Amino acid sequence: TKIGKRAKDELLDQRIPTVMYGKGVNAQTLSLPRAEFVKLLATAGFSSLIDVTVDGKSSVKAVIKEVQLHPLRNTPTHVDLHQVRMDEKMTVQVPLKFVGESSAVKADGGTLVKSLLEVEVSCLPADLPHEIEVDLAALKTFEDAITVATLVLPKGVEITDDATLTIATVSRPLTEDELKKL
Repeated sequence: TKIGKRAKDELLDQRIPTVMYGKGVNAQTLSLPRAEFVKLLATAGFSSLIDVTVDGKSSVKAVIKEVQLHPLRNTPTHVDLHQVRMDEKMTVQVPLKFVGESSAVKADGGTLVKSLLEVEVSCLPADLPHEIEVDLAALKTFEDAITVATLVLPKGVEITDDATLTIATVSRPLTEDELKKL
């Protein structure tokens, strides 16, 4: 495919210059249809395995490693794909999905404070979760906190982030005196 200055021609043709690399494989320059890639990115994100087929050959597993965006249009201008080996552990940022409702927010009028939106995990590619659920029902009082150590993980997945990191808390509402001082 076209590389260098000719990559601008790819962008004009509604295609995205792409490079796919991995351990023990030669880097390949590719070109992806922009509309299809945008749909793929919306569903797969950066934490799902995707099948990549090049020139009708057998497909390989990869993850989207990086997407460069146009500064004004916010459209993809370059994509890095990392080809994975299914027999080696990989480290990936996985988004957190907040579910449930905190009684400290609902009944006591507190404000939910999310400190982390993703965590770094290590696992085999076949065990890679698309997202990790965080149950907010555990936040019953203003003193409760959900930490990395309290996450329920799928089998074969380990978190590499510090276990003491706080994911979510509930802050207490301001009193009338505190509101007057503002």
